[in-house]
Order: sequence, then C-alpha cells, then structure tokens
Amino acid sequence: MIVLTRLDGKELILNADHILTAEATPDTVLLLTTGLKLMVSESVPEVVDRVEAWQRRVHGVPEVRGNVLPFPRGLPEE
Repeated sequence: MIVLTRLDGKELILNADHILTAEATPDTVLLLTTGLKLMVSESVPEVVDRVEAWQRRVHGVPEVRGNVLPFPRGLPEE
C-alpha cells in the first residue's frame, strides 16, 4: 500500500498492485486495474519510487554478505 495525495490535498492509500499505468498530463493520472482513473499531485517518478519502495518492503531485498564470487564454470578437475 502506498500513500498518495489527491489534487484537493486529501491523502489516499492505494494498493500499488492495482496500478496499470501512470501518465503525466501534466497532472499525474493513474489507470487502475478496475478501470478507475485517479489524478494525484505526486509526479510519475515519485509514484514509481513509492511503488518500488513498497515492493522492496513486501518482497524483501536479497542480502549480500561478504564478497560475491562468480559461479564456477565446469566441474573441478580430479
């Protein structure tokens, strides 16, 4: 879920999975999977940043510990 602002200044919470497209016209118009169009005050890049941050929170980000070594090619010689 992401927090966005309607053009009248009221905040709304939107399930980011329902966003099909985001278009600057110059206001940002979001087309949802339901067919509904929402106009928000955030720019398209701001909406994208919020969706990406939400996806990282939900799906997690792989943790890297130490040095990453390349995958070995072929089998070791005996």
